Amino acid sequence: MNSEDLMLFLSVASSGNFSRASIKIGLSQSALSRRIAALETELNTRLFYRSGRGVVLTESGQLLSKYADNVKDVLQQASAALTTPLHQGPSSIVLAAQPTIAKILFGSIGKALKLQYPGIKMRFKEGLGGDLQEWIANGEIDAAIMYLPENHTALGVDVILRERLSFIAPIEFGPLGSSYPVESMIAAPLVLPSHPHGLRVLADSLASRFSKLLTLSMECDASVYITKQLVAENCGCTILPLAAVQEEVRAGRLQATPLSAPEVVRDVAIISGRNRSPIPSQWQVLRTVRQQIVKLVENGIWPDAVLV
Repeated sequence: MNSEDLMLFLSVASSGNFSRASIKIGLSQSALSRRIAALETELNTRLFYRSGRGVVLTESGQLLSKYADNVKDVLQQASAALTTPLHQGPSSIVLAAQPTIAKILFGSIGKALKLQYPGIKMRFKEGLGGDLQEWIANGEIDAAIMYLPENHTALGVDVILRERLSFIAPIEFGPLGSSYPVESMIAAPLVLPSHPHGLRVLADSLASRFSKLLTLSMECDASVYITKQLVAENCGCTILPLAAVQEEVRAGRLQATPLSAPEVVRDVAIISGRNRSPIPSQWQVLRTVRQQIVKLVENGIWPDAVLV
């Protein structure tokens, strides 16, 4: 028994005789009769009472009719969903990112998606890495653009770029040079978020490589903007991607140089939950997001980043 058998069965049931049903579906009456007879043999039950005036459903036929109607509805819904023009896109989508990524990306993504899907309702959210993973897990967002977490086995991951981290210091700190050793960074007074922020975990892991502890000036769990303000006011130094501070560096309020020995990098990925059904056209939307990220890197708008 398959869906075609069920549709033929429903056609006979709704028409009331084989002759009208065969004309309706474009199948010869003899072929239609054979298909229904084969279905009755397979189910080991009679589905119709036959008479000279037509056919009437048996009790078994009435039961099968309910199931067949459900199958028909599902098939029609699937057909409607899959044949919807792709350019219409989803009715809405919720995207999230960590602050440094959101600052670079959300404007570009918003413009591109509105051009491609004029009717789409977009909502952007900003949060720390732990927040984003929680939002993905509970279905609060459709996807996130974020630094790749250590434990991502339960997530759908599309890694796009690798970004280098820099040592950020106030102007009063003195010249930084072409790079700044990680071991020297560990000894510098630092303004960093507390645990379990991903940047703090990374900084602690770098310190452990040298069997040392970080030299903390203060902890800041507020926005990246506040961290930059604290550094500009000579409250300490920090580590951030160059993209997060390029405006302040150009204005002469901060200075930055890449971390070295070892070079410190983080992967940026588009992440979605594997335990949640994707929204219609989500693949096309996320492809547009990916294309915008690639353009930003290729055009130098996302500095110190390379595509992977």
